[in-house]
Amino acid sequence: MKYKNNHPAVRRTAAAAVMTAFVGLSVAAQVPSNQTAHPSPQAAAHASSAAAAPVAPASAALPTGYVIGPDDVLAILFWRDKDMSAEVSVRPDGRITLPLLNDVQAAGLTPDQLRLALMTAAAKYVEDPNVTVAVKAINSRKVFITGNVSKPGAYSLSAPTTVVQLISLAGGLLEFADRKKIIVMRTENGRPMAYPFNYKDVLSRKNLKQNIELKPGDTVVVP
Repeated sequence: MKYKNNHPAVRRTAAAAVMTAFVGLSVAAQVPSNQTAHPSPQAAAHASSAAAAPVAPASAALPTGYVIGPDDVLAILFWRDKDMSAEVSVRPDGRITLPLLNDVQAAGLTPDQLRLALMTAAAKYVEDPNVTVAVKAINSRKVFITGNVSKPGAYSLSAPTTVVQLISLAGGLLEFADRKKIIVMRTENGRPMAYPFNYKDVLSRKNLKQNIELKPGDTVVVP
């Protein structure tokens, strides 16, 4: 990746080029005129490795409509510039910190939107930036269950999950749980909503529509 002329890396690169040229001339002066210098197998392997294209980081399977959120882990790869690349965790304020670019807003964006934002920000410092954004772990999508279950708490919503499935993940209902008056709390368009859930009916295959698919932020209350 080419840096802008006023970037410190340009000055470092120029100094390194002068030193490399000086060392090369010194070595060439020590080689007899009747011999041809050949690169060692190790040097050839190193050159081949350096010429190889970087491998894009593997990404987790993304649910439909996924946007980046706090605690998600991202791998940011700047092609031909490993010094700007990093694996980062999204902070509670929704930002990530990258070399040279410092703080960048990530939460609320899709991976592709973040990629475009990083390309725009990097263009101030380097020429033709090429960026890949991979989601290594999704930790921001959570649902909660509280009350009379064996293991109340927060659960990752990395795959489609219904009310019954969440109850199962939480170890099932306790003996004195009111199976008929379970509630799913949800915020929609800024308004709190409550969806009733009758566990006994679902087990009896009645009113199966109430076994809704949960959304990030939902809380299942088991009285």
